[in-house]
Amino acid sequence: MIGSKWKSEIREFKDDKTGRTIRQLTSTGNNVHLYFTENSFDANKNEIIFRSDRASGENRAPHENPFFNLFRMNLDTGESVQLTDEPVRTTGDDTGTIHSITKTPDSEIVVYRTGNCIKKLDTKTGAISVVYAETGNYTLGSPSIAPNRRYIAFSRNEDVHVADGPNYTGFKERFYLIKDGRITLAYLDGSGWFDVFKDTHQVGHFQFCPVDSTIGSYCHEGPWNLVTQRMWLLDFVAREAHPCFRQDEQDSVGHEFWTRDGYLFFDNRGPGHDGTITSDRTQAVATNVQVNQNAMIPFVGLADRKGNVVKKIDMPFYCNHYHANPDNTLLVGDDVDDLVLIDIAGKEARLRVLCQHKTSWHTQSAHVHPTWSWDGEQILYASDRGGKVNLYLVEP
Repeated sequence: MIGSKWKSEIREFKDDKTGRTIRQLTSTGNNVHLYFTENSFDANKNEIIFRSDRASGENRAPHENPFFNLFRMNLDTGESVQLTDEPVRTTGDDTGTIHSITKTPDSEIVVYRTGNCIKKLDTKTGAISVVYAETGNYTLGSPSIAPNRRYIAFSRNEDVHVADGPNYTGFKERFYLIKDGRITLAYLDGSGWFDVFKDTHQVGHFQFCPVDSTIGSYCHEGPWNLVTQRMWLLDFVAREAHPCFRQDEQDSVGHEFWTRDGYLFFDNRGPGHDGTITSDRTQAVATNVQVNQNAMIPFVGLADRKGNVVKKIDMPFYCNHYHANPDNTLLVGDDVDDLVLIDIAGKEARLRVLCQHKTSWHTQSAHVHPTWSWDGEQILYASDRGGKVNLYLVEP
């Protein structure tokens, strides 16, 4: 029920490997923070927005389609408050559960996907409204809010009816089958929507530039080693797409995100890397190459809003995701077993282990996806150590 409260579940423990103090924030049900391209932290309050199945009345493992609603946690007191109460499922699938959350930095507007709808929550008033409802044969991607707060955009791909599931089930199949992908804009006041751009590939990972409401990025989704041009910049005024960091045969690129100052960060791992890691600690598609085996020195880069690479630094390490601190001098990364900090302020990247995360990598919700707080003082991550997905905080 909206407004229901849960007492603090916070406990502290020392990491076995580094001795760092870790704060486990949750212990009831499965609890998942926003995707790493977003930010669960509130920019003005010591709070996070997250999704949890704690109010579902069910006891499901992470791979059993838990039924999620939205919650807000006060990190000072540990108290959590329920923000949404989506209709309880009537079938065994995930119909009605909440996916793909985005929000404004101050958490005043939260947008999420549920079923065939994208909804807006005004956290000041509690009002929830439908921004977009799918009526065609398309699946909805993750929404992104323009910095002017007037509209959102998201990907829509033809539904090829390929099952989704743990360990990247269907990842390769969808890449080959989908030939109709679109970037769609919808006004936050519910007044309408239109397709901004149509592509002949599966599209995804749409994100607005945080400092320009007329520019966004999206990707040709699929195994990185099979995608010939991953990153694209979309001009919403001209309705034209341009490649960002033009790839050649050696490049396997992905997990791009916008930095606070409007640069697009990306990871290039080189030949044979599909951008995945499974619970077997192998790749899901390019199984002949180990996750940390490289034919070239991997690197990360920053590209400007015209697609030009303005910084490149060798990254002879393996992490599944990176996230940059507020001034782009320090990365947090999730390697196979540990969270690491990587200093990129100089000419050479320097790595140190922060703590163990002990996740299984079995489901997307169990991916660690570490993210920095807006002030750069805290790092939030997820792990299914112990069976259920829970949230953890650590200081860098």
